[in-house]
Amino acid sequence: MSTERLAPDYLVRIEGATFAYDTKPVLEDVTLTISPGDFIGVVGPSGSGKTSLLRLLLGTTRPQRGTVTRRPEVAMGYVPQLETVNWNFPVTVAECVLMARTGRTLPWPTRHERGEVDRVLHRLGIGALAQRHIRELSGGQQQRMFIARALLRRPRLLLMDEPTTGVDITSRHDMLHLLGELNADGVAIMLTTHDLNGVAAHLPQLVALNRTVIAAGSASDVISASVLERTFGAPMEVLQHLGMPVVLDHHHAGDDRGRARA
Repeated sequence: MSTERLAPDYLVRIEGATFAYDTKPVLEDVTLTISPGDFIGVVGPSGSGKTSLLRLLLGTTRPQRGTVTRRPEVAMGYVPQLETVNWNFPVTVAECVLMARTGRTLPWPTRHERGEVDRVLHRLGIGALAQRHIRELSGGQQQRMFIARALLRRPRLLLMDEPTTGVDITSRHDMLHLLGELNADGVAIMLTTHDLNGVAAHLPQLVALNRTVIAAGSASDVISASVLERTFGAPMEVLQHLGMPVVLDHHHAGDDRGRARA
C-alpha cells in the first residue's frame, strides 16, 4: 500500500481502485476515505466485494489499478467472519488473543502482555472466560474474543467482516453498544453487514457497495428504495418508523405487516 503523506484527517484512502481475482473484477473504480472518528457500515449482497474491500484496506491484497494510501503510523485491527475460524484449534481465549502480538522474539508472553490481555478481556466483559477453550464460547463471546485480539494492537482503525452474523438479537445489540463505546474512545470502525434493519440503520455512516460504491452517507441517505434496488438488484420498500428507515422484503411490499429484510 502507498504510505505517502496525507492530511491529518485521513487514516486510509482508496482512489479509483479496481481489484480482480484472475480476470473477474470484484471491485471497480472504488474511491473511499476513512477518517479519524468514522463509524462506517458497508452493505451489499454476497459477492459484492465487501471482504475484498477490507483486504485492500488492510494491505493483504493490492489493486490492479488505482491506489490505496495509508498514513504510516496507523495501526489496524481485523475481526474475521466467525465461519472462517477453525474452532477446534487447541487454544484458550487468552492464548488466542495473545496471538495478536507482533514483532516478538520470545515465544512466551511477558507479565506486561498477560496484563494487557487480562485488561482488554475484562473491558469486553469476558475476563472470566480467559482459560476456556474457544469452541466453548457463544457466538457473541467469540466475537468479543476477536475484538479483544484486535484491540491488543491498540488500533486506530478496526475492520470487521460481518460481526453480527450468527448472533442473537441481544448479542447484536450488545455488540453495537460496545462498538459505539470503542468509537467514542477514538477508534475508527468499518464493518460489513447484510443486516439492514438490525445493524446498518443504527450506524452513523453507510456505504452501499456492489463492485463499486453505489452511495455513501447517512443511513437515511443510503437506505432508500432507489439506492437499495441498485445495490441488491431487487425492488425494496423503505418505510420510516420512529425516525429510522425500515426495509421491507419486496415480496411483502403490499402487506402492512411487512417482513423486515435482514
